[in-house]
Amino acid sequence: MEVILKEDVANLGNRGDVVKVADGYGRNFLLPRKLALQATLANKAVIEQMKSASARRTASEKAVAEALVAKLEPIELSFTRKSGEAGHLFGSVTSADVAAALDAKGIEVDRRKIQLPEPLKSVGDFTVAIKLHREVTAHVKVKVLAEATEEAVAEVPAAVPAVEEAAAE
Repeated sequence: MEVILKEDVANLGNRGDVVKVADGYGRNFLLPRKLALQATLANKAVIEQMKSASARRTASEKAVAEALVAKLEPIELSFTRKSGEAGHLFGSVTSADVAAALDAKGIEVDRRKIQLPEPLKSVGDFTVAIKLHREVTAHVKVKVLAEATEEAVAEVPAAVPAVEEAAAE
């Protein structure tokens, strides 16, 4: 089945491309989600209009993405998670966590645009790429900190009364 892509589809093509796909993929995924049109003679005539409109839309989307990069670059996100002695987290920091933290700072980014190959599972400083546009990628600094353990918190108050008693004598 030949289809004309209305949007960029990862590992398939860009907006306006005519591509050959499996019948089921086209019928069950691309067409219902309005990502593509069937490549009929009438639709092929519309391709040129789509390409010119696509070029204009891409230019405006790129400008918006570059403006968003200027907002994202200075941001440093910090996450506190429980961790073991070796610095490995009991949980992890995922792209959804990064998206929620950015949303709390007033910047809305789709979690699927956050390029995190696997969740962050250790304490440290990381740089996370956010692909805002085909040609524009922002980089955000992420710090993952270890949460204070209960043992360390319990030791501190226990030591304080002992010091006060020694001072009273």
